[in-house]
Amino acid sequence: MEPVLIQDETFEQIDYSIKALPKGEYDNCQFTNCNFSNANFSECEFSDCTFNSCNLSLAKLTKTTFRNIRFKDCKLLGLLFNDCNQFGLSFYLDNCNLTHASFYQTKLKKSNFKNTLFQEVDFVECDLSQSIFYNCDFSKAVFENTILEKVDLHTSYNYSINPETNNIKKAKFSLSGLAGLLDKYDIIIES
Repeated sequence: MEPVLIQDETFEQIDYSIKALPKGEYDNCQFTNCNFSNANFSECEFSDCTFNSCNLSLAKLTKTTFRNIRFKDCKLLGLLFNDCNQFGLSFYLDNCNLTHASFYQTKLKKSNFKNTLFQEVDFVECDLSQSIFYNCDFSKAVFENTILEKVDLHTSYNYSINPETNNIKKAKFSLSGLAGLLDKYDIIIES
């Protein structure tokens, strides 16, 4: 099947777990209340698209292109963003759930994330330089050799980041979040 080019379209309440999303390029499209769970996005290109209240859990992202994408109120469980086309990878997350996702070795410089669950997410060797995480939950997220230079985490919580194995130069943390930088020392901090 020949790849399609779809521009400026709106897709609402479509279950792509049953009906496959046509392979191709999607430019300036809106997807609302669509189910993409276990869908195959391999080699699809999304540019300037918005996903509202969609479920993309366990979708296959092999060589998928996400450029300037907005995810709002989406369920993105178990996504392997490290399988995406890394050239121009950029997206904004607002009130999303990314539990068990992986960003292994991805570059997400200057990204914005708001009210998002990053529980048990793999950020190993990821470059998050100058990104802003507003009110995000990082329970059991893994940071190892991660570039967090100038990252703003001052409103986020439940992170455990070892300053000796991650680059946190000029990163912003709140006073209450400092305990997450001292976890490896197994000390008790009282207020």
